[in-house]
Amino acid sequence: MRVVLQRVSRAKVTIEGKVHGAIETGLMLLVAISPNDEEETLRKVAKKIVDLRIFDDEQGKMNLSLHEVAGKILSISQFTLYADYRKGRRPGFSNAAKPPFASDMYERFNAILQEEYGAVVETGVFGAEMACELVNDGPITIMIDSEELA
Repeated sequence: MRVVLQRVSRAKVTIEGKVHGAIETGLMLLVAISPNDEEETLRKVAKKIVDLRIFDDEQGKMNLSLHEVAGKILSISQFTLYADYRKGRRPGFSNAAKPPFASDMYERFNAILQEEYGAVVETGVFGAEMACELVNDGPITIMIDSEELA
């Protein structure tokens, strides 16, 4: 599993000209599922995301978590995080999970964020053509790869 996490002051996803999900202070997540991901993978990554202290405290130091700033999450499925660009000019995506499995795992990941960690989660639509807009606050952008989590 790979997630690109961006701290935002606002973000939204539009599908066919209509806003489908929008947040103010929080995190925009671009989420890619690999064929090897399991429920435990989803839990580890979700916990890491909600526990990261990447929001500023009163002294301007990154010392607060998502919950401590009453932040929300905008979660977007993004299989292209598994692009293999080493050969040729057209990337391959064979390292990304196939749609039925990826869709189920993506939905489960969002449910874990909500049900187990109490996050407010807005989403895009798996497989849809989406337009994402965000104001990256900081800017703070972090790449999380489940293979690197202990």
